[in-house]
Amino acid sequence: MHITVNGENKEFDTSSLPITTLLEVAKVESPDMVSVQVNGKVIDRTLYADTLLRDNDEVDFLYFMGGGA
Repeated sequence: MHITVNGENKEFDTSSLPITTLLEVAKVESPDMVSVQVNGKVIDRTLYADTLLRDNDEVDFLYFMGGGA
């Protein structure tokens, strides 16, 4: 299975992959602080374990940073 993660092509030896597993495999620091967008749609954090990624999905990890004056 091929997935594009943050613009980078990745290959996995499975036909589907839960978002929670992708976060682990990608070694995302503080996964509870990242939002995930799949094919342009932001996925609710409570659905990460149940949302299966499939071949040719496009996934973006969105990190929100505070700051400013």
